[in-house]
Amino acid sequence: MTTTARDPIAAVREGLAEFTVEVPSWAYGNSGTRFKVFAQPGVPRDPYEKLADAAQVNAYTGAAPRVSLHIPWDLVDDFGKLAAHAADLGVSIGAINSNVFQDDAYMLGSLTNADPAIRAKAVAHHVQCIEVMRATGSKDLKLWLPDGLNYPGQDSLRDRQERLADSLQQIYAAMDEDHRLLLEYKFFEPYFYAMDIPDWGTSLLHCLALGERATVVLDTGHHAPNTNIEFIVAQLLRQGRLGAFDFNSRFYADDDLMVGAADPFQLFRIMHEIVEADAHLPSSRVNFMLDQCHNIEPKVQGQIRSVLNVQEAVAKALLVDREALRQAQLAGDVLGANGLLMDAYNTDVRGILGDLREEKGLQRDPIAAYRASGYQERIAAERVGGHQAGWGA
Repeated sequence: MTTTARDPIAAVREGLAEFTVEVPSWAYGNSGTRFKVFAQPGVPRDPYEKLADAAQVNAYTGAAPRVSLHIPWDLVDDFGKLAAHAADLGVSIGAINSNVFQDDAYMLGSLTNADPAIRAKAVAHHVQCIEVMRATGSKDLKLWLPDGLNYPGQDSLRDRQERLADSLQQIYAAMDEDHRLLLEYKFFEPYFYAMDIPDWGTSLLHCLALGERATVVLDTGHHAPNTNIEFIVAQLLRQGRLGAFDFNSRFYADDDLMVGAADPFQLFRIMHEIVEADAHLPSSRVNFMLDQCHNIEPKVQGQIRSVLNVQEAVAKALLVDREALRQAQLAGDVLGANGLLMDAYNTDVRGILGDLREEKGLQRDPIAAYRASGYQERIAAERVGGHQAGWGA
């Protein structure tokens, strides 16, 4: 196998210098399945305590400086104060996520509902989220649409798309010129016959109709089984419409397991497409975020582990000799090209990443450092009383 002369360590160092991962506020609250939500000691009771936990992830990894908020879960009286609190902790507010899946009015749809008053209510909620963006300095409004149908004939598929287009236009018009709309999709659930935004193509069509500041959110758990996600990544990058990437992992459906837990090779393949297009760089404006709920594992530690998993996948992708790979591809060297990818994937990058952390003044092993800090024991002792954050099932 022929490779060009290059310094792989330098490639990893340069590639990861500015690479960051956004963490979700909801990852620190209690969560579970439709069968049971398990409470854990030390769970935050308000958005301020969520930010404190998120700041721990950034403190030990050095790569998680932003925190996504979820409205209304993270409503406070003064969002300017909340943003200042985040800054004091060394983090900032990231994307603002809307919620149109927990209101009785939305049983038959929110932005696609046949009732104009219900659609207006859903649009108004997103305008509220835009106000939160202005107060916190956030630039991204993330919209996951849970709307859909359970039965054929329940509603008109075409009419629902027309209503959705109109609702999205109203939301887009309410945004500032430096705001982005990030439109997520999901193959199934909570509805089972048809989701109103079931795939990346539907999301992309709506984004293209809205304008340049509307981009697609890709969630690794929101596809049909055996979908080639890296192909979707490549297509959206070609169009300049991959706005955000929500990391998680699954064994079958949308499990929200820690990223890379079920299929680390898939994560590597995805990040190879990202790196090949230089989309890991901040200039790409692709926002990488963890969209996970930690049902049984320790929450802060689960987020730290997830950030490390993403860093390892990116580091391996950076080890791919892109010039040699291109030459092998053009020469039709099937096994040579595949071998270049496999060599990078099979490389143990933990030592390299440990060295890079030490250069930044961080501990080599963030998990061990966090466990030794006593933070989990302290919040378990201090956060007694009040109402733990989370969602009911």
